[in-house]
Amino acid sequence: MTEKEPGVEEGNASFDADDDSYILEDTGESLSDFEQTEGGEESGRGDEIEALRAENARLRDQNIRKLAEFENFRKRSEREKNEFYRYALADIMKDLLPVVDNFDRALESGGDNAGVILEGVELIHKQFRDVLQRFGLSPIDENAVPFDPLIHEAVIREENTEVPSHSVEILQKGYHLNDRLLRPAMVKVSVGGPERSPSDRPGED
Repeated sequence: MTEKEPGVEEGNASFDADDDSYILEDTGESLSDFEQTEGGEESGRGDEIEALRAENARLRDQNIRKLAEFENFRKRSEREKNEFYRYALADIMKDLLPVVDNFDRALESGGDNAGVILEGVELIHKQFRDVLQRFGLSPIDENAVPFDPLIHEAVIREENTEVPSHSVEILQKGYHLNDRLLRPAMVKVSVGGPERSPSDRPGED
């Protein structure tokens, strides 16, 4: 039996403890085959990079278009909002024009008949209030009712034993616009009179 050389094993490659070299199997491939493989891999990576660049350019263009659309939408909304604010009172103004016309006629008529002028002014005043009421304006003008801090603003406090305590006298009307308080009524509050029953007080039954 033939002895094996030290460090040599059967197979396609071996490693000798005393030698730093490898013995490689000859597969029949040439150097040109190896270079072609390396070149193919690099070509594939190049195509992938180009595809990524194209995708990046597409997304960038899409993003720029979206930003432009948003900016156009913002400007259009701002313009429409400004237009709305400028002409929101158009319907009210149109309904008030006849009132203005009547005031003009009253001033142009002149004359010394104070009674006729006063009657005309009263009619115009009623016409004016009717227009405002159609648009949801309602006055806070009741006297001798209990003071209500939600709709009244007390500016004077007066001793008065002839009316129930905390009764109000309107000094300047307040107004509601639909269900919202537009302006509280300025009132004088009487104190020192008889106390009201709980059912007569605001917010109490």
